[in-house]
Amino acid sequence: MSGRVARSERVAATRETILSAAERLFAEHGMAGVSNRQIGQEAGQGNNTAVTYHFGSKEGLVRAIVRRRTGPVEDVRRRMVARVDGSSEVRDWVACMVEPLAQHLDDLGTPSWYGRFSAQALADPAFRGIVSREAMESPSLVRTGEELRRCLPDLPAPVRRERQDMARHLIVHTFAEHERALAGGEPTPRGSWHEAATGLTDALTGLWLAPVTAPSARPEPSATGDRAR
Repeated sequence: MSGRVARSERVAATRETILSAAERLFAEHGMAGVSNRQIGQEAGQGNNTAVTYHFGSKEGLVRAIVRRRTGPVEDVRRRMVARVDGSSEVRDWVACMVEPLAQHLDDLGTPSWYGRFSAQALADPAFRGIVSREAMESPSLVRTGEELRRCLPDLPAPVRRERQDMARHLIVHTFAEHERALAGGEPTPRGSWHEAATGLTDALTGLWLAPVTAPSARPEPSATGDRAR
């Protein structure tokens, strides 16, 4: 029994080492710029197939990295959602989207890599869907989105989708840049992760409540113009 327990602990430790190495390499070099072999070497694995053995594929590895971080973020967000339950304030629900991730990145210490990993993964068409699907399986995030929509003014569906995309990009890239600056010892607009989350929450609240300007009609091409082309 003790032998099986020891082996299980070694396997778990190896997986954690690979996940940490992969998260950092992906954050620094992008998803396409890093091979499974490089990750294994960085993790101190003499076997070039270590990543495949433990995670099956690069897609499986990326999914495992996201799930590794999603759990702690989910715990924080669940508590936040319980605290603001019933609120009709847009800012309360925006904060539930922003602050849990900021708190987790703060808890990781400096340097951390997950903020930049997320930016790289979402920028890569091959992995964007994996990251998005994992996020949408978070019950507290789904609830937060529902409550936010309840509190918002009646937005046209295309505008709502547009602002969802804007919000996602702002969260991911603002935190990735804050993380990068902290790792490099560079000055940041906000002195802490909490302050960075506060500023981002303010900005996103303004984004969601901004007025909507109807798109102007596009002029029809003239017959002369059509013939000229």
